[in-house]
Formats: sequence, structure tokens, C-alpha cells
Amino acid sequence: MAARARYRRVMAKVSDLPPSLQARLAGRDLIVFDGECVLCSGFFRFITRVDRAERFHFAHAQSALGTDLFIALDLPTDDFQTNLIIVDGVIYTHLDSFAAAMRALGWPYRALGVVRILPGPLKTFLYNRIARNRYALFGRYDICMMPEPALMARFIDRGTEAA
Repeated sequence: MAARARYRRVMAKVSDLPPSLQARLAGRDLIVFDGECVLCSGFFRFITRVDRAERFHFAHAQSALGTDLFIALDLPTDDFQTNLIIVDGVIYTHLDSFAAAMRALGWPYRALGVVRILPGPLKTFLYNRIARNRYALFGRYDICMMPEPALMARFIDRGTEAA
């Protein structure tokens, strides 16, 4: 049962989080990503290129905020196998997080949100297969990827990477 719970998809609301976390999020849309994962960092770079309205803010999963969110959502903090994406107060994980981000970006990216209609077991299988093998397939940075200074203003808890 523990293995099944470890990879469950989470959909929660920011209003369900402890008040201290709600205050740190301050109503912002947020992408929490594994800063050591080449694939995850590539997703971050893609978002920064296409998010012309600068809707999204960011945090590394390894930051204090990222870790606190993973703990509050009962997700493992020893291996960040999912991005967390918050859009309009709803927290998405796994493939649903990708779909939510794409829908939030508008056209033409909104069309990629169609993955949300895949059957749950198929979404889970596909996501977990890639997530478990992401370092072998795409590589890993030795330290969290840090963006250029212009993007740092969009990071919440910048400079507080967890030890």
C-alpha cells in the first residue's frame, strides 16, 4: 500500500494548506520543479520562454518552500518525482500538472492540455515510467539549476535551497 500511496496523483486546493504556506504563496500561480533534473529544468526554461504574461512564479523542489509543500501534500521529499503546479488556487501533480500549465498559458499551448482526458491508469503509467527514469534518460545536474538574474525575481524563497 505504501508504494501505491507514494505515486498517487494529488489534487488539492491552496486553501487546504496550513495558513503559513498559504501566506507564502500569496495567491500566486506557481511551478515547483526538481532543479537537479535536466528534464524538469527544461520544462522550466520552456515555460519562461512562452509565459509572456509572466503568470507563473517558480520554486525548486529542493527549496524550503518546495520541501514544505511536498510535506504538506504527503509527497516524498527524498525523490521529487513530480512537479507541483498551482493554477488559480488548485494544486496539480503528475501529468495533470503539465496539462494545467498548458491550459493556463493559452493558445496554442492550451491544446497540449488535452492529455488531461487520458484515462487515469494510462496517465499514471506514462508519468511514473518517465519520472522513475528521468535521470537515466535525460541526465542530472550536480546542483540545482539557477536561472539568470532577470528570472530570479520570479522565484519564491530564492536562496533558501534545502540542505
